[in-house]
Amino acid sequence: MNQPAAEAFFLQADPGAGGQRYCLYQPAMGPCRGALVYVPPFAEEMNKSRRMAALLALALARQGIATLRIDLHGCGDSGGDFADARWSGWRDDVGQGSAWLERCSGHRPVLLGLRLGALLALDYAAAADPADAPRQLILWQPVLDGATFLTQFLRLRTAGAMISATGAPDNSTSALRARLAAGEALEVAGYELAPELASAIDALKLAPLGRAGCALHWFDIGQPDRAPSPATDKALAALRERGVEVDLTRLDGPAFWGSQEIATCDPLLEATAALAPRFAMEDANAL
Repeated sequence: MNQPAAEAFFLQADPGAGGQRYCLYQPAMGPCRGALVYVPPFAEEMNKSRRMAALLALALARQGIATLRIDLHGCGDSGGDFADARWSGWRDDVGQGSAWLERCSGHRPVLLGLRLGALLALDYAAAADPADAPRQLILWQPVLDGATFLTQFLRLRTAGAMISATGAPDNSTSALRARLAAGEALEVAGYELAPELASAIDALKLAPLGRAGCALHWFDIGQPDRAPSPATDKALAALRERGVEVDLTRLDGPAFWGSQEIATCDPLLEATAALAPRFAMEDANAL
């Protein structure tokens, strides 16, 4: 059986939400047994991860799972500029993409979020009406703490400013944070970061976003022979204490979202595709 090609289209956003959202829909091969929405990571990590997202969609299609990949507001080929992006708008994008895929496939989608996209998927699931919320989430190398992530992102500007002439503006992370807090947008690694988006990211933490009744499949990439980091252990313990069902799988592979060259992680694709029978267990109302 030939692999059906991905279908590109623009999903119309709600009025005032900054135009259309570019999407790629990958149909299932044969009968559709489930659905998945891919929630991309932040800024350049999204571009570095596009190949992995495409390979994932193909692997899942062979398992009877339809997928939707969406460029969030101000990202990729979607409408708006990155400077206009807001966390709440991105959360709405996830909801709109999920609703479209459920109508198209007849299955309530699982969400798969990579890096900061994992926090976005979790935040959407936590805020969604129970009738619409996903019951399973897949987290690829999730960001544990938004404040730490934001600091690391700002360091890209700090590093670039190190070669500036003496007397250049202070580009320490503390100074950049102060400027954001004062309402100033900042250009970081080619992306104009709005203070509203920075503030929302700064407040995020993984553990409080998990909700009982929504199972989490957490994949950690790195060196599986080493124990999980203390921060990971702490987040897992907090989730489980709150009644969240979570399983952690640790795999060896490259940090493809941040590598200099485009990289892939075959063990991650294989392990995720192996979850396909669980996707088919999602509550799916044939339309």
